Amino acid sequence: MSISVVVPAYNEAGRIGAVLEPVLGSRLVSEVIVVDDGSEDSTAEEARRFPVLVVRLPENRGKAAALDAGVAAAKNEVFLFLDADLVGLRTEHVDRLVQTFVEQDLDMVVGVFADGRKNTDLAQKINPYASGQRVLPRRLWERAKENLENVYEMNFGIEIALSKLAAKEGWKKEYVKLDGVTHVLKEEKRGFKKGVADRLRMYGDMIKWLFKRL
Repeated sequence: MSISVVVPAYNEAGRIGAVLEPVLGSRLVSEVIVVDDGSEDSTAEEARRFPVLVVRLPENRGKAAALDAGVAAAKNEVFLFLDADLVGLRTEHVDRLVQTFVEQDLDMVVGVFADGRKNTDLAQKINPYASGQRVLPRRLWERAKENLENVYEMNFGIEIALSKLAAKEGWKKEYVKLDGVTHVLKEEKRGFKKGVADRLRMYGDMIKWLFKRL
């Protein structure tokens, strides 16, 4: 099975290479797409140092729209979505996500942080539905677009919405522990004040779709 990895990225210069290196080390991945979501830094330039396809959006459209742009550009029918700010990602994590999907004949696989940082581990234990690390086929992405109103307005609510739709429709899914993996906090990337504001917006997107009826 051929797998396309889609990495949505917004202002991730200095971090995105740590995700692309282990991904490109996997023999199970045949294509890697970085979607630069209107970054104001050198994210796209750094991504182009690797053998990946870079799709640049002219303005920041949000995570859901960036994922959809990556899916549209992909050649394959199965996608592995990965965040661009992961820390501690290894090729074995990529292989584990893909192998679980293929070997168990699943509809979706969700990767959950474990033994990384206490705060990110705890957040995903409480709410694993919000994880951005997941494998799913094109047919279910398109199914989600049909059922989730305007995917371009969802931003960080996309993972919650996908998980809710999976539960509603009985998708076969599995959770995979990503030991030693975490991500850079928004406060660390953008400074405390802006980071907190961005985090609150992210939580707002998640809460909206957590309580929204599908």
